[in-house]
Amino acid sequence: MVTIRKKIKGRETYFYLEHTIRKGKKVEKKALYLGKKIPENIEEIKRKFFQQIFKEKWEKILEKIKENYQKELKKMPPSAREKEIETFSIQFTYDTQRIEGSTLTLRETADLLERGIAPKGKPVHDIKEAEAHKKIFLEMLELKKDLSLSLVLKWHKELFEQTKPDIAGKIRNFQVRISGSKFQPPYPVEIYPMLRDFFKWYQKNKNFLHPVELAGLVHLKFVTIHPFADGNGRISRLMMNFVLNKYQYPLLNISYKDRNSYYNALERSQVKRDEFIFLNWFVKRYIKENKRYLHDR
Repeated sequence: MVTIRKKIKGRETYFYLEHTIRKGKKVEKKALYLGKKIPENIEEIKRKFFQQIFKEKWEKILEKIKENYQKELKKMPPSAREKEIETFSIQFTYDTQRIEGSTLTLRETADLLERGIAPKGKPVHDIKEAEAHKKIFLEMLELKKDLSLSLVLKWHKELFEQTKPDIAGKIRNFQVRISGSKFQPPYPVEIYPMLRDFFKWYQKNKNFLHPVELAGLVHLKFVTIHPFADGNGRISRLMMNFVLNKYQYPLLNISYKDRNSYYNALERSQVKRDEFIFLNWFVKRYIKENKRYLHDR
């Protein structure tokens, strides 16, 4: 995480940007001197500082992951690849739905999505939304078009049209709160301008940022705008995997069991308005989940 540190020497105060890097049992600090006062363009300075650290710390690792992932895909027969996608789609659907309160177990989700066996005694909306999510996810993998507001609205409509048709595919025009979170989502009047800025930012940065960094920021920025009455997390995680798939990187599943660290990183980023808190968590999680690709194949 990039933080601002203040050092006092005599009567003078000096400011630095710092980032701590753990290498095995050792802790290494990267520092950048800012001056005797915090510059007005501090966010831009922090961004460049983080990107420098990103290149030094993670870029080679992420490229190794992509290289070995692509090698594995080339060796894999089509039927095995199809099975791999099916398995991921079920796990991803289970976890992303469970994070948002679904009552379906992993086994119930697999029986439903693989065999069409609906679990007894479970809410109909949990069943319908799981089926819709898997369908959207599989279609997303084949998309040639790029991210846009119309595409995101389409996904949201398809996710909720059978369970919550009154909000499906619609930007909220009322205020909401997130249970248990200190973060206050934007007011309705702010949403459309923020969405316009978001897609402008995406178009400007999609060929500049590293794809894994881009995926993490797409997720964070969109879920922070919180444009829907429900489903913001699920849609932003679909967008995250859309970016990873578009640039031929392995997909990422954020598991239900890891939800506390995930929520904490999101909330801290949102409350402190510091995207590097979540991005630091995201990249570390991505590398951990794909560490099998760090070995030559």
